[in-house]
Amino acid sequence: MTPKPKHPELLRNLTAIEAASIVVGTIIGSGIFLVPSAMVREVGSFGMVLVVFVAGGLLSLAGALTYAELGAAMPEAGGEYIYLREAYGPMWSFLYGWTHFWVAKSGSIAALATAFFYYLANFWPRLERVWFTLPIPLGDGGGPLPISYGQILAMGLILGLGGVNFFGVKAGGRVQSAITILKIGLILGIVLLTAAFGGGSAENWSSQTAHVGGVSGFFAALVAALWAYDGWNNVTMASGEVRDPHRNIPRALIGGVLTVIAVYLAVNVAYFYSLDADSVAASERVASDAARRFLGERGADAVSLAAMISIFAALNGSILSGARVPYAMARDGFFLESMAAVHPQFRTPHVAIAALSTWAALLVLSGRYDQLYTYVIFASWILYGLSAASVFVLRRKRPDLERPYRALGYPAVPAAFVVVAAALVGMTLVTSPRESLLGLALILLGAPFYFWRKRRNSFS
Repeated sequence: MTPKPKHPELLRNLTAIEAASIVVGTIIGSGIFLVPSAMVREVGSFGMVLVVFVAGGLLSLAGALTYAELGAAMPEAGGEYIYLREAYGPMWSFLYGWTHFWVAKSGSIAALATAFFYYLANFWPRLERVWFTLPIPLGDGGGPLPISYGQILAMGLILGLGGVNFFGVKAGGRVQSAITILKIGLILGIVLLTAAFGGGSAENWSSQTAHVGGVSGFFAALVAALWAYDGWNNVTMASGEVRDPHRNIPRALIGGVLTVIAVYLAVNVAYFYSLDADSVAASERVASDAARRFLGERGADAVSLAAMISIFAALNGSILSGARVPYAMARDGFFLESMAAVHPQFRTPHVAIAALSTWAALLVLSGRYDQLYTYVIFASWILYGLSAASVFVLRRKRPDLERPYRALGYPAVPAAFVVVAAALVGMTLVTSPRESLLGLALILLGAPFYFWRKRRNSFS
């Protein structure tokens, strides 16, 4: 009897540097260039903005420490999808994968591409003009939906980077490493130039602006900060393609998050040295406005270029890692069979890459940058909390599982992460009900699809 041909598999082609670049490169995207203005409107001062950034960074680090144990123990393509499947069973892993594809990762990619065109509009303001209006009630206040030239450009960027990742994880990994190194250099250059030539004032660090305040203001600012930190988990989705994953995944997660915390604090010191709290609150592009103070329009243009390079790297890393989840779902029979295909030459999940890129491009049309990131953060942190909690379940359920790395601070660190994730989800539901309920509805829509697939494929 002739044996069945073996299907092509993913290859472990990502080096330690490339894995770390996915962490740093996908975290540092658009957020640090845009969200400080939204944050200071919520909490009122430079000091409180730093407090919120530290809180968001420590929360993300707690997640990274927890995920490091899970990723080192189960280094397979899919990341959280795998952890939820092993801890809670197929229904929860399916709902994760469903939400990841339709809401969390696709919405994140759409938000990044939208931010890219915001900064490109610094050079070509025409991009912000409305090209046409769709007569459907998805615009502000339930009105028609306007489509700008920039949104069309953002869609093309997503599809183009999907094409890059089609041709191999090595190609995507090399692009990621090169652009991440470049953007870290550019961001630190902005900080140094501000210190040397900013002409700002340390008094700005004690300035205040009108703000929401209270618990609701703090949590709204934390949502914005967590968007700036979002992406720390992405490397686990590509675990099946990381070399020596038992060592490199924990190193990439923990080292990457610590690097980003340091960069974010330094950048905010620079912003508020150049601009007082009122100016930061009024700014739509705070990084550009801070640079404009000491280098004029050339400085603003340089920052816009740095922001676009940063966003480009985050987009590339998000597409590279994000497509591995629908691939893992389909491989288990939970999603469309075609998504499990691996290209025989390039060894990439090419159908999953194409599908995720296409849906994310369409989501660009659905809202503004701030609407998109709220929509993403709400859904994402439900999944992050459930995934982190799986470390407790698996220690009891799978005591025999090899754990090359054990979460530092267990059980306090994972527990703190889960508790704060639950609180964040609750507060986001209260402060941004429209975006939150939309995200929740899309999660729940996965349940009937799961039971339909269960009857068809007889998985349990």
